[in-house]
Amino acid sequence: MKLRSEFLIHQNDNETLLVPAGSAEFSGIVKGNNTFGEILSLLKDDTNESQIIKSMCERYEAPEEVISQDVRKILDSLRSINALEE
Repeated sequence: MKLRSEFLIHQNDNETLLVPAGSAEFSGIVKGNNTFGEILSLLKDDTNESQIIKSMCERYEAPEEVISQDVRKILDSLRSINALEE
């Protein structure tokens, strides 16, 4: 899976914005924190859920179950706006 090319990522100090462009079906802006931005960065290249979870576990000291739930929640949100190629 990877982020569709119709979506642009903008990051500043405290938040990440996902903005649809071109022919994206979704119209609006998705706001998230820097962790959201890191997940989006991982989705620039073809990857899968387990690789994202593994990468996030290496970056953060949190229980894997918590990270897994957070990653799944974000991926489900991205799927709901058709932002992922799977």
